[in-house]
Amino acid sequence: MGTNEVFLLAILLVFAVPYLVWRLGRTEYFAPLVVVQIVTGIVLGPGIVGALYPDYHAFVFSEPVAMSLNGIAMWGVVCFVWLAGIELDVGNAWLHRRETGITAALAVCVPLLTGGAVALGMSAHAGWVGESALRWQFVLAVGMCCAVTALPILVLFLDKLSILREPLGQRILRYASLDDVAIWSVLAIILMDWDRVGRQTAYMAAFVAASFVFRRLLQRLPGQDRLPMGLIWLAACSFGAEWAGLHFMVGAFLSGVVLDRAWFDRHQLDAIRQTLLIFLMPVYFLSAGLRTGWQLGGMPVLLTAGTLLIASVLGKLSGLRLAQHILKWQPGEGALIGWLLQTKALIMIVFANVLLDKGLISATTFTALLLMAVASTMLTIPMAAPMLQRLQGIVGRSR
Repeated sequence: MGTNEVFLLAILLVFAVPYLVWRLGRTEYFAPLVVVQIVTGIVLGPGIVGALYPDYHAFVFSEPVAMSLNGIAMWGVVCFVWLAGIELDVGNAWLHRRETGITAALAVCVPLLTGGAVALGMSAHAGWVGESALRWQFVLAVGMCCAVTALPILVLFLDKLSILREPLGQRILRYASLDDVAIWSVLAIILMDWDRVGRQTAYMAAFVAASFVFRRLLQRLPGQDRLPMGLIWLAACSFGAEWAGLHFMVGAFLSGVVLDRAWFDRHQLDAIRQTLLIFLMPVYFLSAGLRTGWQLGGMPVLLTAGTLLIASVLGKLSGLRLAQHILKWQPGEGALIGWLLQTKALIMIVFANVLLDKGLISATTFTALLLMAVASTMLTIPMAAPMLQRLQGIVGRSR
């Protein structure tokens, strides 16, 4: 077969396999389609299908095909996260900056501490710490994996629960966006890449200055020119963030955050988001799994994954419970927000892949983190949906 035929065969698998598993298996409640797509990608990746049928895997997911899939996936998620940024009301975020700062800090720091405590225990045993890691790097890296929130999946879940545009959804997006910036900044420190820290500082300074200029420019343009110019701005900001080591998704989100939703046609934005969800995002969700190699590792890995899951969940819920106490939220509000911020599969897989490539964690640690990330994401909707029904009164509250 030629490359075009093999690419279309891969696309057939990307769309058909997870959809059939999701629909025929009726997994919607505990494993929404997005989760099935990620898990399917992991199964079809080098760790399982690639290990069992290496020739077939190398044929279907050859380098040219994989590069094509990755290109489609990257642009799809960049546009999707950009739209999520546009949805965020920056003026409201600034108005509630104290509440946002306290909540975002606790949502990261407490699970980082609980996850770091587990990592400290892991570091005392052979086989977990990467060959190039200092102990503090390993502990901080695993702790941060427990604190991660996956912004693209969070947006999907908020939309699924019909609160994306509600004040509650906007609050949760504010917390997650600050945490995303913190996570990639901490990664630069873990890697001890001070050149990257300097680049990140330069990028953020340039981004702030350019945002003022671009906002003025966009306001003067007619309506039909704003979306094409917005896409140019999106590509530039994403490129800059990737160059700086902040990850392209951080740049994509920030490029949307500085734009006002009122400048764009709401129905057009809704149509674009739905198109991305149907046509492009499945490729991203599955391709993330296809790039993931892992090893089962037996009972120790499963026990470690379970311990990390407990540390991650308890840390996130404890952090939000503390925020609830400080900010005088109503009972149960912290738990609801904590479960929604618990989803982490995609971003944590990307984050852990970087750690594995740099030799800061071992393959067995990566497997434990991967299992933890998938499990925590699968728990999100079953735990959050009943809470949301009981707490409908907070949906319209902006703080």
